[in-house]
Amino acid sequence: MDLSDNNLLGELSWKWEEFNSLATLKISKNNLSGTIPAELAKTPQLQSLDLSSNRLVGKIPKELGNLKLLELSLDDNNLSGVIPVEIGMLSGLTRLDLAANNLNGAIPKQIGDCSKLLFLNLSKNNFTESIPWEIGNLDSLESLDLSQNSLTREIPQQLGDMQRLETLNLSHNFLSGSIPTSFDDLSALTIVNISYNELEGPIPLIKAFQDAPFEALRNNRALCGNNTRLEACASPTINKTTGKKGSRVVIVILVPVLCSLFLIVLLVGGFFIIQRRIRNVKADSEKGEQSCEEIYAIWSNDRDIQYENIMKGTEEFDSKYCIGVGGYGIVYKVVLPTGRVVAVKKLHQSQNGEMDDFKAFKSEICVLMNIRHRNIVKLYGFCSHVKHSFLVYEFIERGSLRNVLSNEEQAMELDWFKRLNVVKGIANALAYMHHDCCPPIIHRDISSNNVLLDSEFEAHVSDFGTARLLMPDSSNWTSFAGTFGYTAPELAYTMAVNEKCDVYSFGVVTLEIIMGRHPGDFISTLSLSSSSLSWPTDQHTLEDVIDQRLPFPRNKAANGLILNIKLALACLSANPQSRPTMRQVSSQLNVIH
Repeated sequence: MDLSDNNLLGELSWKWEEFNSLATLKISKNNLSGTIPAELAKTPQLQSLDLSSNRLVGKIPKELGNLKLLELSLDDNNLSGVIPVEIGMLSGLTRLDLAANNLNGAIPKQIGDCSKLLFLNLSKNNFTESIPWEIGNLDSLESLDLSQNSLTREIPQQLGDMQRLETLNLSHNFLSGSIPTSFDDLSALTIVNISYNELEGPIPLIKAFQDAPFEALRNNRALCGNNTRLEACASPTINKTTGKKGSRVVIVILVPVLCSLFLIVLLVGGFFIIQRRIRNVKADSEKGEQSCEEIYAIWSNDRDIQYENIMKGTEEFDSKYCIGVGGYGIVYKVVLPTGRVVAVKKLHQSQNGEMDDFKAFKSEICVLMNIRHRNIVKLYGFCSHVKHSFLVYEFIERGSLRNVLSNEEQAMELDWFKRLNVVKGIANALAYMHHDCCPPIIHRDISSNNVLLDSEFEAHVSDFGTARLLMPDSSNWTSFAGTFGYTAPELAYTMAVNEKCDVYSFGVVTLEIIMGRHPGDFISTLSLSSSSLSWPTDQHTLEDVIDQRLPFPRNKAANGLILNIKLALACLSANPQSRPTMRQVSSQLNVIH
């Protein structure tokens, strides 16, 4: 049964027990809403299920694991929750596509039991934690896409066991460490993308990496290798084709050299240990003083925010206090001795090393600490230590807007008037930064991850990890920053950054708030010309884009949403000069509230 691309409305029926011989069910590219009925598992012969590109919400039924599916496509919906571990029971599955939803949690290791998988796409979700090494068991896999999630830690060595893998996309995550040496064995690999992570070290020697475009490798910590846009690695790699005789010669030379070096290290090490003990004795006598060389701090006037209190409150950044991971650091929740709660962002090491002009950085921190606006997260201070550097922020209770929209219960609580107020709050914050700060402050990374909501669903713009003070006589920066899906299109070909880049990002976030999901596909279908400003024209068009989890808006709420959409589309103009200023946007939004 194939009913795809028919503009069908309504919800899926739960009466499926009568379809005993149904083998294929394709209802993609329609306007189906509601949840996926667990009763679909009552079709024992079903082998192909495609419900992609609809408006389905809720969780993936675990009962689907009881079927004998060969293909399962649920991508491009608004599904939430975790992937049920029962998916691993689909031993005959060849295609699994769950991309572009709001799924979260860890990727279940049971996916590694789907031994016949050829295609696996889990991109554009909210998955966290590490990539399960069990995925490496999928020795038939040809395409793997885990991009645009929040995956952390190192890439498992076992992924190098997938000898048939042709396409690999791990971009836009928070993966760290080096690329596994086992990737040198991925001889079938032709397309790879590992950009926007925290990877470092040499890239694999295979053609897919050596010939990869720079865009597929960019924005990592310190990759090196023979790719034309990368720096050469510091130490040359040993040619794998070297014969056994050559290896013996190398060993004969290296052994005495290493022994000599070892003795030298022992002598020098002993000397430094003695010197260190002497310094420690001196340091103990000066316990009340902080060395400018070891700890440099810029604090507000809050006496309870001190280096020692932060270390004690996190047990020296123990992972159990971690509440989030971003592209520029790890965020911890800290309870100070007074009972006050703050958020501490421990910067990644790459950020520690980028503060070459420390005087300018100090000046910038002081300016940001003086910002006082109800819709901007307060910055309380900065501390630089030989081991780590961190920023101390105001703690916002509900966390990121993205997480709230991904949570069914909280998304329902975020009603239309609250959503309109969130949009207004973001606009007011950006208008203040662009027009009331001197010099103006450009955020450069406005996204739903960097908008926090307090207990009353009031918006607070956060994360100045990429913000820079834009002096009036300078509009160009040499490094790209931002979040994929939110950055202005002109940044693809120019590094000229100004307020209009924030305006574009604001337009994306506004639509995301109204739609309840990232509007990527919706934006790509629009012709962003001046005619777009008259859209929408009636409630039917409005119904097509609003979050289906909420009741249809009436009267004032409907009018407010239409104005918000018009302003968002104006902000998304392909021509930066055609976009309004945030002052203009803020003024219009404040008129209707």
